[in-house]
Amino acid sequence: MSFSATILTLYPEMFPGHLGTSLAGKAMERGQWSLDTVQIRDFATDKHRTVDDTPAGGGAGMVLKPDVLARAIDHASKNDDRPRLLMSPRGKPLTQRRVRELADGDGVIIVCGRFEGVDQRVIDGRDLEEVSIGDYILSGGEPAALILLDAIVRILPGVMGNDLSGQNESFEGGLLEHPQYTRPQVWEGHEIPAVLTSGNHGAIAKWQRQEAEKLTKERRPDLLEK
Repeated sequence: MSFSATILTLYPEMFPGHLGTSLAGKAMERGQWSLDTVQIRDFATDKHRTVDDTPAGGGAGMVLKPDVLARAIDHASKNDDRPRLLMSPRGKPLTQRRVRELADGDGVIIVCGRFEGVDQRVIDGRDLEEVSIGDYILSGGEPAALILLDAIVRILPGVMGNDLSGQNESFEGGLLEHPQYTRPQVWEGHEIPAVLTSGNHGAIAKWQRQEAEKLTKERRPDLLEK
């Protein structure tokens, strides 16, 4: 079984982007995951292929029309129970736990918003799960969708050369990752911490845990509170 991602977007040329290279690209070539795009504009019915209109109640910008977007979603999700996600700054913050839940499934359908957003009626009517990648605004949902897929694809079975490499990273155990070092032993007068070259695996594990807790306390105390 391979992981399948379908992207609803006004800019299908933005995909697969960087996911077509490196480990993700090789995994795609091997058939471990796939990606297809749906052009939302193809589901407009007027001669101008209009996909947006002015916001009800007034205000700046434009809003994606519910009828057009709903037809695109229905086309992409016919007889399909994959989660339907909407990349949105007002969505629930993306976590590594949610990434793993999605990676354990058959795939995702991702709607990439544009303009001022998506008509609330299609969000409710098509059961879209709003997902945020951070407290900032992008020009559209496409970069966010690429980030979400990057996080998912890298932990699919067999994508990384060593699956263990994904188990000791930031957020996997509730902490930020400990500092990393490699040769040369001395660089610009700074040495690799002696414990890391001691061969004492118990001492190394203890040091790594202590450093992870220290960094987390300094930079992300909210993680410790959780």
